[in-house]
Amino acid sequence: MDATVTVAAVRDVGPDTVAIEFETPDEFDAEPGQFVKLSATIDGESYARFYTLSSPGVTETFEVTVGIDPEEGGPFSHHLESLAAGDDIDLSGPFGDSYYDGDARAVVLAGGPGVGPAVGIAEAARADGNEAAVVYVDDAPAHEDRLDALREEGASVLVTDDEADLSDAVADALTGAEGEQVFVYGFAGFVEAAADAIEAADGDADAAKVENFG
Repeated sequence: MDATVTVAAVRDVGPDTVAIEFETPDEFDAEPGQFVKLSATIDGESYARFYTLSSPGVTETFEVTVGIDPEEGGPFSHHLESLAAGDDIDLSGPFGDSYYDGDARAVVLAGGPGVGPAVGIAEAARADGNEAAVVYVDDAPAHEDRLDALREEGASVLVTDDEADLSDAVADALTGAEGEQVFVYGFAGFVEAAADAIEAADGDADAAKVENFG
């Protein structure tokens, strides 16, 4: 669907990272892990970017997490960072097949901005009474409060700044239990490393739901 959405809140959730919460428009429905396109006209130029949902649901509001590069970020990133409650922006979507669908155990491997869908999916799984595990690689972690809350609720959460830890962490997270679904969110290098780690742990990388951020 195409709609104009209103900002409900903007929060700093990590180094150069903000979470933007929007009021859910009528007839908008999306699952944790799907993505939307946000677009705006800035100084006469049209911009659009895709962002994956970082909220476990969309009943009244939904959220995306945006990383802002202070040196290389373009006009659109800075526009998003400047948004405040009450501002509007154009939205299309949702899009994507790599989403949580009530799986008995959700294992989310996240690199960098992949933490957004990771926390959303893990929170949705725990809310459903299902198991969740998150392996998150980043040297400047975001959403640490939500990751801590997931740990307290019984989810397995490992955060590391060293991709060399990925293989052991994935091996620990995968159980091979019936209904276990692996998700991978991150840039191309991380996605490749995650696939290798899944295979090294005797998992099936081809069965993973993957969103490659490019």
